[in-house]
Amino acid sequence: MVKMNKLVFGTASLLSMSLLAACGNGGDGGDEGASEGGSDTLSVWVMGDGNESVQPIFDAYTEETGVEVNLQSIPWSAVHDRLLTAVASGEGPDVVQMGSTYMAEFVDAGALMDISEYIESEEALSPDNFFEGNVATTMFEDNYYAVPWYTETRALYYRTDLLEEVGYPEGPSTWDELYDAAVQLSERGDNMYGFDINLQEQTFGPMFAMQNGSEVITEDNTAVMNEPEFVEAIEYLHSFAEAGASPMQDLGIEISQSFGGEGIVPMFISGPWSITAIEDQTTDIEGEWDIRTLPEGPVSNVSNTGGANLAVWEGSDNPDQAIDLIEHIVSTESLLTYYDTTSSLPALMSAWEEEPFQDEKVAVFGEQLENSEHMPLIVGWDRVSQAYLSSFEQIMVGGSDIQETLDNLNQEVQSIIE
Repeated sequence: MVKMNKLVFGTASLLSMSLLAACGNGGDGGDEGASEGGSDTLSVWVMGDGNESVQPIFDAYTEETGVEVNLQSIPWSAVHDRLLTAVASGEGPDVVQMGSTYMAEFVDAGALMDISEYIESEEALSPDNFFEGNVATTMFEDNYYAVPWYTETRALYYRTDLLEEVGYPEGPSTWDELYDAAVQLSERGDNMYGFDINLQEQTFGPMFAMQNGSEVITEDNTAVMNEPEFVEAIEYLHSFAEAGASPMQDLGIEISQSFGGEGIVPMFISGPWSITAIEDQTTDIEGEWDIRTLPEGPVSNVSNTGGANLAVWEGSDNPDQAIDLIEHIVSTESLLTYYDTTSSLPALMSAWEEEPFQDEKVAVFGEQLENSEHMPLIVGWDRVSQAYLSSFEQIMVGGSDIQETLDNLNQEVQSIIE
């Protein structure tokens, strides 16, 4: 079961202080054209280049209700600064998409409305309807600040033809089998590997640590990234490098070359987006690859939960209508539309009964989501994750002593979260 981590409230920051002057101001689409029954316009911010992908959902809402949706897409590279500016000015939207790792920071700043009363009264928004790992990213100090929208997790991609040759036609099911298969596959010749270890993925090592029974940061705000369970997981990953079973640098090649063809790297861990990449970029391995849930570690095969939520901005003058729009966006019909336009998987569990999610490869992610947890919900997670990535690279590429490096990392992380 997913543990509902509590939000870590740090010392006052510029973000928190700037909000004190901003709270209570209306959103930027607040009451233009307002009537006694509410506004006839709602403002929505989505992240990325999302206008075309979400516009059909909002068009359907306008047709049904007569309420226009003023949509703005914000590039991910500019999201954080844009949100900070909105906090300082009070000029936020009515509804905002929030990446799960941003939730803690902006709840801490008071930027997102506590919508617990809506969650408790609206059957469509009940936490029981959504994957528990996604619900956990919306809940802080027993209050709800968002509704899960779409979700993703990680699973193992593998070449069935090549894995069959080394005795694992259905892919490795345990840590030991993953290592054994990777080493055998790396023995095919020079510059051939078995398993990709992603040095740029901030959740990669912590996810393996959780499979070994480790936490990353405990509920009492203690970093444990140098404790035996965490260290053992990093030692396990490092063993692939020592054996030459994993490339320790970006190979600089497309998936058609790394996973397709000879299968330079025939196993890797990724999210559902890689299905489309493989289907679009490889033409020679049809029927020769598959996806399975992650191999079982000493304690579990838990994966990482990611995705995005929908929140009501604290300054919105139209919270009832904003909630009504959110209900529309997370309905099965809208989620099917969004899957058609983005291949994003629904956080609404009942939507998985629909035909697109019955595909065998897609369904693996639904199965993995039943055993998937979020990273720590703390204000300083971005800084923590960058510190981890730097240390992980020092170990995997630079050959630094594992225990010493993780001791230094843990000390840095502790200073971040205090």
